[in-house]
Amino acid sequence: MTQNHKQLFVHCVQVLNTYNVDTQSVEEHVNRYLKENGIFDESDQTFIVEVFSECVRYSNLMEVVLNGFYNKDGKTTLRSEQNLYHVICYLATFRLDELGMAHFRKFVSSQDINKMYRFLSFFLNERNLLTWIKDGWEKYYEHVFVQTSLLSPLQRWMPEIDDMLSMMKSTIDNRLKPKSRAGSVTETRPFNITQPRPRSIPVPEPIPKLKKHKPAPVTLYDKPVELEMIQRTKEANRRRAEERLMEASRLQYACANPNKSQKTKEIISNIIYEEESKIDFEKHKANPTPAFLSREVPVKMNTAQILREGKLYQQREEEIIKKLENLEAGAKDASDFLKWQSEMRQKDLEGKLADIERRRLEGKLSHEEAIFARQNLIKDNKQKVQEMKEETQQMMQEFLEKKFKEEKEMRNLVEETMQGHKNTKEATKKLKNYKRKIVQEVNEESKELMKQALEEAELEMRRKMELIHQIKAMEAVPIIRQKLVDLSESAGHGLLSEMSIAELRERVSLCKAAEKESEETRRDDILQNKEAKDQLLLNTLETISKHRLEQTRAAATRLESKKKSEPKKIELKDEKLTELQKRLEERKAQRMKERQSAKLGTKRSSADNRTRSLINQKKALEENRWRELELTQERAAKLMDGSLGKSKSASRLASNLVMT
Repeated sequence: MTQNHKQLFVHCVQVLNTYNVDTQSVEEHVNRYLKENGIFDESDQTFIVEVFSECVRYSNLMEVVLNGFYNKDGKTTLRSEQNLYHVICYLATFRLDELGMAHFRKFVSSQDINKMYRFLSFFLNERNLLTWIKDGWEKYYEHVFVQTSLLSPLQRWMPEIDDMLSMMKSTIDNRLKPKSRAGSVTETRPFNITQPRPRSIPVPEPIPKLKKHKPAPVTLYDKPVELEMIQRTKEANRRRAEERLMEASRLQYACANPNKSQKTKEIISNIIYEEESKIDFEKHKANPTPAFLSREVPVKMNTAQILREGKLYQQREEEIIKKLENLEAGAKDASDFLKWQSEMRQKDLEGKLADIERRRLEGKLSHEEAIFARQNLIKDNKQKVQEMKEETQQMMQEFLEKKFKEEKEMRNLVEETMQGHKNTKEATKKLKNYKRKIVQEVNEESKELMKQALEEAELEMRRKMELIHQIKAMEAVPIIRQKLVDLSESAGHGLLSEMSIAELRERVSLCKAAEKESEETRRDDILQNKEAKDQLLLNTLETISKHRLEQTRAAATRLESKKKSEPKKIELKDEKLTELQKRLEERKAQRMKERQSAKLGTKRSSADNRTRSLINQKKALEENRWRELELTQERAAKLMDGSLGKSKSASRLASNLVMT
């Protein structure tokens, strides 16, 4: 054994901390941990592997003790130290006979004495062991196993454990044991008899398990495929209807716009305002604006604003000068080009207005033609619906025949699979018995290796203690450490730039004088720059004030010229527009004649009654249409519930029903 008790205990705790039950196996995790930490000694490896594997195996027993400890005495202890108590609990219950009291005491003394005393005084209390801990262990294992292999070893070691706990308590309370007086009592010597071997831990007998009931089939909780197909078809039809509605709203005709125009809205709002103004007798009058708002408050300009505005006016002056120089050199004026440009823009505007008017008239014509086309469409749809109904009846008969054949095939498959399950159970029983024999052989070998490892660890500890005594004796010898300092001498490192402390102080004083001179020169430069900047700002402010005066004069002249010139109305003259207007008037005249002929047969009624009757007719037609759609969807759902979805023809039939 190359490592001491503390290192072995720490490795056992860390293996449990890094283990994840869901993602890792026991052997894979232990081998990886041993490689990463460089533990190559066989005795150390076997001890860590056995402790870790059996801690995982008997984790239910350890959890009974730990849950009771955290609920009663360990309320202030950390949950992160749970695996530390897990390992101590395992060593006390299963490995105390094998390790002996000396090694167990070393494992305990390697950790914090307060934590160990608190846990062991709770766990190794006879009252707790024989009452609720025993009851908790008997939930997982039989009464015979708990009594013989768990409780009886602990009861045998109880006197030594009580001595150890009393020693720990005295060290915590800083008390020493009184020296026992040597009496003249005769001491008995034990017989030199061969000691019995430590008993091996018996493998618990398997708990009889009830036969597993046959679970319900997974298909029982799954939704039928037919409902999903109906839902998809509904969603597809809804998307198509929304797309058509969006297209219809986007391509809405101007003549069929039910909203009121802007002019009518303004007239209505003016009438309402006049009527409401007559009602408001005691109206609250608003206070006039304060006098200080009418005054022109001078704005204080920033240096950045002054420079920015001065640069802008300077650029404008340079552009004007360039234009004048170009005119002197013989360049032409752009006034003719601007007149031509304005005329062309006017023509383009007239053309756009003509196109808009043409589209409006064409929209009105297409709206009237669409009314005639709708009536023809309704007749065609009725004929198609009758043909679809005949096809559905034929498809239903074919589908039912196929369904009966598939059910017979499924029954035959179920009978064959049931016979295969009976043969597999016998093979699993043989495998379990073979694995149990292998586990028993491995446990016997691991215990022998542990004994050898502990003996080697004791020899190594003695050798290390001797080395530590020698090192401490070497460190106890005193060393003279005194050195005198001379400021005028250099350190003597052999460098080119090496200087004494006195020389360095002179150099620092010279550098400070040079820095003061440079600061004074900088201050003079800054003052000169400030004076030049102030002069520049004054000059720019003068130029800005001149330009602003000229801009106010130019704005006044522009306002006068705009008031004199009034905008002219645009007149549209196009042959195509006149032709479209005539065609539209002819269509309207035809519709009016048809309407008047229809009115002669009916009684004269007011305009309000006619509109109400038309609205009621429209609502009745819409309700009938929705009823027909709901009935067709219900039929499709019934067909799908009868397991229609397996055949391609059935899915086509359901989609056609939903579409109609």
